[in-house]
Amino acid sequence: MKTLADSITLEENITETEQALRAELAACYRIFAMLGWTELIYNHITVRIPGPEKHFLINPFGLHYTEVTASNLVKIDLDGNVIGDSKWKANPAGFILHSAIHSGIENAHCVMHTHTTAGCAVACSAAGLSRDNFYAAQLHNRVAYHDFEGITVHADEQPRVQRSIGNRQAVILKNHGLLSWGSSIPEAFAYLWTLQRACEIQVAGAALGPTTPIPEDVQIKSSIDALQFDPRYGAGRDVFEALRRQVDTIDTNYKN
Repeated sequence: MKTLADSITLEENITETEQALRAELAACYRIFAMLGWTELIYNHITVRIPGPEKHFLINPFGLHYTEVTASNLVKIDLDGNVIGDSKWKANPAGFILHSAIHSGIENAHCVMHTHTTAGCAVACSAAGLSRDNFYAAQLHNRVAYHDFEGITVHADEQPRVQRSIGNRQAVILKNHGLLSWGSSIPEAFAYLWTLQRACEIQVAGAALGPTTPIPEDVQIKSSIDALQFDPRYGAGRDVFEALRRQVDTIDTNYKN
């Protein structure tokens, strides 16, 4: 029986590269759902399709992450216009933010954004991310902050987003949530997962009283030794594929 999530017609001339990206991105949405990183029908993971056109894949606005499939992902341009034949639209509040990063950072081929409880809690903290746990130590000099300006539906915020982020791939959107970007889906995931774990431990540790800060020289060493970000070790590919295999044991219809 067909569901709303199945109702789409793909272009007949879709490339093998785009097909593979669609399957990988759909798997990523299911991984987020499996990890509990969902916010009803909101938040987004976007990826650029290789080629001269600046086209991107995004989740159909109105579907839960568990309903996202390779075929119902929406192809859009930098302005959020739908490319090809799709009954679905993109959420303007989502792609204004993602478009700023895709267009302003050369290697930002994938952008992820979440509103997890721990991530939002740290984003609301005046102190920001504390450098007192294993995961935070691996993010030395890798975290950017962007001040909250309201719901991201106004394009004039994009240059300020780009300036705030610079080249840092783990981002805390103050009073808002977490974001990461990478040259691939697994790389962006590695950054977001590490930042999310740092926030979870920070929130849990706050209940125990004062924590032990990590000296900066140890943070620097930890960040250098964080192999999940190192292209020589797959830049997150191994852990992403492990999680994709877990998703496959639950449901493989994301490949459709």
